Amino acid sequence: MKSNFVGSNWYMKKIVSPIQLVMACCIFLQWSCQSTHSDDDFTAYFGGEVEHPTSNKVFFCKDNEVIDTLYLDCQNRFFLKFDSLVPGLYSFKHEPEYQYVYFDKNDSLMVHINTVNFDNSIVFCGRGDQKNNFLMDMYLRNERDKNSMFEVFDQPITPFINTIEKSFKANKLFYEKKKKEINWSDSFDNIAKASFEYQYYTKKELYPIIHEKRTGHSVQNQLPSSFYRFRNQLNCNDESLTSYSPYVMYLTHMLNNLGDIPLKKNLSEADLALKTSINKMRIADTLIKNQKVRAMLMENVAFTYLLEDQNMGNNQSFFETYKKYVTDKASENDILDLGSAIQKMKPGLPLPDILLFDREGQKVHSSDVLNSKTVIFFWSTKSYSHMIAAHKKIMALRQRHPAYQFIAINLDRSHGEFIQELAKYKFESIPEYRCADFEDIHIKWAITKVHRTMVIDDHQLIKNAFTNLFEVDFEKNLE
Repeated sequence: MKSNFVGSNWYMKKIVSPIQLVMACCIFLQWSCQSTHSDDDFTAYFGGEVEHPTSNKVFFCKDNEVIDTLYLDCQNRFFLKFDSLVPGLYSFKHEPEYQYVYFDKNDSLMVHINTVNFDNSIVFCGRGDQKNNFLMDMYLRNERDKNSMFEVFDQPITPFINTIEKSFKANKLFYEKKKKEINWSDSFDNIAKASFEYQYYTKKELYPIIHEKRTGHSVQNQLPSSFYRFRNQLNCNDESLTSYSPYVMYLTHMLNNLGDIPLKKNLSEADLALKTSINKMRIADTLIKNQKVRAMLMENVAFTYLLEDQNMGNNQSFFETYKKYVTDKASENDILDLGSAIQKMKPGLPLPDILLFDREGQKVHSSDVLNSKTVIFFWSTKSYSHMIAAHKKIMALRQRHPAYQFIAINLDRSHGEFIQELAKYKFESIPEYRCADFEDIHIKWAITKVHRTMVIDDHQLIKNAFTNLFEVDFEKNLE
């Protein structure tokens, strides 16, 4: 795909505020989009401004692959002309954050980004802005909804259903209103519906699992017969959605439910995890006909298995089965690299050293911090409900287990935002650090998600590197 970087000479000499920038960009785009386009002309434009940039570039991606790198100029602005851009869903990344952007034929879009509050700051303008602002509005609605869901999963079945139905109906009304106002294309409508429908479906798939983990009570056999009826109308082979997180998350959780195997008396938990994961791959291979969707699900199954079950002998059996189902070499290599990292996190081995930032922004080695029995937990501002719940759980655990120190590690890349969040809450009694290099912690500690807890003994040896604060029997790790 050919692209041309356009200089900054078209920008106003001085922009006082982000709002003025957006207005100026809109004027430019309205002018630039007045020209007519032939049927075979797929020219498109994408540009904008980044406040408080964390690097000098913005990546433009399709299906999680970088297709263009947009460098910021001296005023932290970027602009790109695509001689040909196929309509569809794309994403842009200013590390470590990313968001989606949808292009119809000949769209010309500008975006304002502020890294201090990335998602909430994003505003689009230009040709195609309304549908993209709709996606951002729906994303933020979903995020607010997620932050209120933690206790909802504790509810009995009927109150739970009533709660999520209310949220779903509100989102559907918002979608219908915007669809009528904007009159978007059928292709975009597929994305628009996915933006709220799959989060609703995901809640249903998660409910019996999270409810049992949090309350200790199973509701699987009490669910009404209509609870999963929506599955009959879903398209599990929609290649256009394979890089769209609401769709990916839903299929992953659906597969978790379909592939679940009840615990048998003659089966250890490690063997059950292996059989369950292999069962998920078999179901995905049978259920999913689209090769791209199937490969994506297989990789998710592998990541989940390798991060939750650490029977090293079973891991080898898993790799052998995984290779039978997966033909994509890049995916296979990613999984093998993760497996190698996990091998170094076995109980009894020393915890690899990584660099951290303390509250003052000074670098410290993790080996200098772990001077007694330690519980390490992780959090991110992107998972607000987990951040609050995890800290509350840790403060309660400290009272019952005084022999342990409890350390929090933030996985975000903005130190200012890290400090800003800590200032809002009374977590001063918990030592707080921020990861200095996410790639380093990913490689050395196999960290890929925030819901992870590690228990270390007083000799800096690993006791359990793959546990979760919210498991019913978590405290057995501290005995």
